[in-house]
Amino acid sequence: MAKLYSENSIENTKHLKPKDETINFLLNYSKALDVVKGKQKKFEILLN
Repeated sequence: MAKLYSENSIENTKHLKPKDETINFLLNYSKALDVVKGKQKKFEILLN
């Protein structure tokens, strides 16, 4: 069964191209994201 899944997924991923809007959104989101480490927890802060 693993062979069937891997063949289909490899063929489908060759033609994937994200839109420029998607790339820009992810880049801007990652620039605005800040992770602050506390003693026991991590806090994710989105800077706007």
